[in-house]
Amino acid sequence: MRAIVVTDESAGTAGMTLAERPQPTPAINDVVVEIHASGYVPTELTWPSTWTDRADHNRTPSVPGHELAGVVTALGYGTTGLSVGQRVFGLADWHRDGTLAEYVAIEARNLAPLPGDVDFSVGASLPISGLTAWQGLFQHGRLEAGQTVLAHGAAGAVGTMVTQLAREFGAYVIGTGRAADREKALDYGAHAFVDLANESLEDVGGVDLVFDVIGGDIQKRSAALVRAGGTLVTVVGPPESRPADGLAVDFVVEADRTQLVEIVQRVRDGRLRTNIGTVATLDDAVATFNSTERTKGKTIIQIRS
Repeated sequence: MRAIVVTDESAGTAGMTLAERPQPTPAINDVVVEIHASGYVPTELTWPSTWTDRADHNRTPSVPGHELAGVVTALGYGTTGLSVGQRVFGLADWHRDGTLAEYVAIEARNLAPLPGDVDFSVGASLPISGLTAWQGLFQHGRLEAGQTVLAHGAAGAVGTMVTQLAREFGAYVIGTGRAADREKALDYGAHAFVDLANESLEDVGGVDLVFDVIGGDIQKRSAALVRAGGTLVTVVGPPESRPADGLAVDFVVEADRTQLVEIVQRVRDGRLRTNIGTVATLDDAVATFNSTERTKGKTIIQIRS
């Protein structure tokens, strides 16, 4: 099969190549999925799991990409809950070969059924962004109706999901980003917007929940805005700053079939819009990932048309 592979951590995206790789076989409780579309996160090549297995042994050449939508083609021993020919989408294990490939072997529990009226590209755009937003808001942030959420990167792939879900559940959402992001953030449902380069973050006053995708000085200033009993949730590693009278939580998104079903149902009924930016073919994937243009929305690689 054809796949994008990486072997040199120091090379970054410049070290990506399109190569032939052995087609995977399913282990116990696995399925093999013929991939139709794959998502990609720009920071993947900085993750240790891209380069080593759980025992910290080198596992290159490795295949990046962890979001997928496709069709089940084979079942491993003992696999239940899915069937050959079924449309699925989900999140591949961080320490195994990923989804920038024509096929992937993946644990069945990491997948959810993809309804027939949802495009494969849409399905591949949902797992990381949707699950990150869902888990950050509801599991870790304990969001309640009537609270105020400060959503950093509100025009990005995660930020637009955070904004829409928080608003659906009755929160007041203040988005942040660059000046050029204002209209997009408001279009996705933010009640207000702060241009971090030209406006004062502190002017937003107190908030109940900060959803941080930036870290650094912005995280520090945001922590000071959290009201007593509130939470700062971050996805950029252990927090450097904590609210004076609240919680700071960092987390890594996890696959969850029930949550994926909730997310895709919202897409189907119009409560949730995806934020897809660039769409490219597998042949063009390496050039796409090495583009110097700013990433806008989720990058999707169409493996099959």
